[in-house]
Amino acid sequence: MRVELPRRTLADRLEDRDRSRFTGRADEVAFLDRCLDFDDPPASAVHICGPGGIGKSTLLREIARHARDRGIRVASIDGRELGPAPGALEARLRKEEDADQLLVLLDSYERMAALDSYFRQDLLPDLPHRTLVLIAGRGAPDPAWFTGGWEAVTARIDLMGLSSREASHLLAARGLTDGRVDAIVDWADGSPLALALAADAAIADADWNAASAPDRPEILRVLLHRLVDTKLHEIRPSALGIAIVARNVTFDLLRTVLPGEDPELAYRQLSELSITEPFGSGLTMHELARKALLADLRQRNPVLEHDLRRRVADYLWSRGTAGDQMLLIEMAHLVENPLLRWGFSWDGYVSFRIDSVRPGDAERIEELTAEHERLWWQLTRRYFAEAPDRVAIARDLSDRVCGFLVSMSLATAPAFAADDLLAGPWLADARRNAALGDSVMWHAAVDFSRGKVQAMLGIAGILRCGSLSPRFAYLPIDPRLPGAVEFAHAVGAVHLPDLDACLAGDVVQCYRLDYGPGGIFTFMRDQIYAELGLPAPGPACLPVADLGTVRDILKNFRVPRELARSRLAHGSSVPERAESVQQLVWRATDEAFGDSESERLLRDVLIAGYLKPLRSHEAAASKLLLSRAAYFRRLRTAVERLADHMAAAGAPADVA
Repeated sequence: MRVELPRRTLADRLEDRDRSRFTGRADEVAFLDRCLDFDDPPASAVHICGPGGIGKSTLLREIARHARDRGIRVASIDGRELGPAPGALEARLRKEEDADQLLVLLDSYERMAALDSYFRQDLLPDLPHRTLVLIAGRGAPDPAWFTGGWEAVTARIDLMGLSSREASHLLAARGLTDGRVDAIVDWADGSPLALALAADAAIADADWNAASAPDRPEILRVLLHRLVDTKLHEIRPSALGIAIVARNVTFDLLRTVLPGEDPELAYRQLSELSITEPFGSGLTMHELARKALLADLRQRNPVLEHDLRRRVADYLWSRGTAGDQMLLIEMAHLVENPLLRWGFSWDGYVSFRIDSVRPGDAERIEELTAEHERLWWQLTRRYFAEAPDRVAIARDLSDRVCGFLVSMSLATAPAFAADDLLAGPWLADARRNAALGDSVMWHAAVDFSRGKVQAMLGIAGILRCGSLSPRFAYLPIDPRLPGAVEFAHAVGAVHLPDLDACLAGDVVQCYRLDYGPGGIFTFMRDQIYAELGLPAPGPACLPVADLGTVRDILKNFRVPRELARSRLAHGSSVPERAESVQQLVWRATDEAFGDSESERLLRDVLIAGYLKPLRSHEAAASKLLLSRAAYFRRLRTAVERLADHMAAAGAPADVA
């Protein structure tokens, strides 16, 4: 007798594949299963919040499968398809009124936010008693969900990025298990969407590796399509570029870096994007969206990206040297050299944090310390007991110890440090050089998380050492630690063998880094300038030019009588005063631009447009093989660069 098997459909295949690829989210799934199973559930309405690509829709589909396996009816509604009309939502839910138990999935809820009050007050109360509503959206739920009695049945889940282990499992579920996994995990930064796209790209192209070529155009196109609002075209490219380049966008940053634009409008437009969120006193862009948009900006307009990075660096430098030390984190964000970022960046802040010492930390660290580091640890342990303010602990989101540091300056070093086998000789050397500037010393900076917090420990050591702007940094380098010596060389630190410490036969090398007379902020700014192919700015003195002054000079660059009226002119006659201004501008033009092809093009545009002008700007654009729009865009950038350089360089001593 032949048995007829149930007919399988393409939908069944999609469902099976989606089920097999789901990974992670164990705690979230367990909580939502309890909401399905209990007669008195912990919540009846659950908001699932997170940026695009973090896996909200994937989690909804997994819970829908759990519900169907239990015989629970499922109603799935996507805000992108519903539209703003309340009647459509009501009609969809009325079909489920006869269900004994119901799971309602509302995805892309930010697209139906206008219906939020109507849904909560009018539709939700009439749904069956055993209804669970899952509301997935990029923004935070309206506060009304947690007042008026709703707080007793409402919960919120904030989805974070997948852990490294979960990310590896996701790649394995998609068939990728080779040596490229670690690089993809690092690049994706916990985003399930980025992991899935990268896995598909890696399987299709055996030669592709995220470590060497992360910005594949097809991956970027999908990320931009899936993550980014259509509202982006409404924002000026320069304002959007600031949000892409800078880690934290404040109103003051926009006002200072973008003169002539409306900072209030730009800030409001940026704050309304679903890919940004409040961050301290400003706002920040979700990291995955930033990666995609930054790569896109560099492909389409590298000149704008370079110019904005330089402008942000100048802004942070001016505020940092004025005393705002916390801006060192923002400054480090602009550095791109991976060797520098290995030991000095704030990349892990989403998953880790720097904390003070707690009871039991020393005992836990001793358990984690490798055998060859035990003597070093015994020297360090004294700081936990007698100078805990010199210690900081790196913890993950579960409060587990992931690393620690001990740092000090001459002013904050405890008295016993003078007799320390490691720090004692460093302190003595720092005192001998105290006339040149202050010093920061790391007694230890130990990472237990396979490199995830090493860079944060570097920045935290300076912020917590007690010196506002150290001239020197003493670095304890374990040559067996991968990347440690390379980092020291990359930042320009010099090995001082006489200050090495021998601990039970193992050598802890001392490298000293001289940040220069300007301190660490000037050192970081100069690093950024070098990456941009620009000469480091000279020491600032009396500012001589603002943007308006420079524009007037360029407009009249071939009109001696007008140039002679400039406040930058000096001399006793019209020709002499005009020539002094022309020489000042030519000198600034030679200094303000770097040697790269894009930098030379900016200089050529400035010369062809103003200093040695052709018969028209259109003729200059044609000579330089640029479209009219590209020519004027670069001309504006070049003029602003020239003005910034002239203001930073200051006036010659004999300027009247």
